[in-house]
Amino acid sequence: MKNERYRVANREALIGIGLVIINFAIWYFCAYGLGSGDPKDYKYILGFPEWFFYSCIAGTAFMILLIYIVIKFFFKEVEFEDGEDEE
Repeated sequence: MKNERYRVANREALIGIGLVIINFAIWYFCAYGLGSGDPKDYKYILGFPEWFFYSCIAGTAFMILLIYIVIKFFFKEVEFEDGEDEE
């Protein structure tokens, strides 16, 4: 069981790193891709500049949904103790 726990923990850690990379990529593309140029040419959504809305508000909402889906379908519960005394 010990090896199984490490295997699951490593898999879930890699998934977590992947989620961080996705979050950073969304934020970076929206903040720097949509935010470049003259501020007077910005488009606004709900009073926020378009780049801010997509990178910080919509991106956060998307990541919360994505993390919920990942936890629900890809993470699994693992026993912390295997019932044996380890020396």
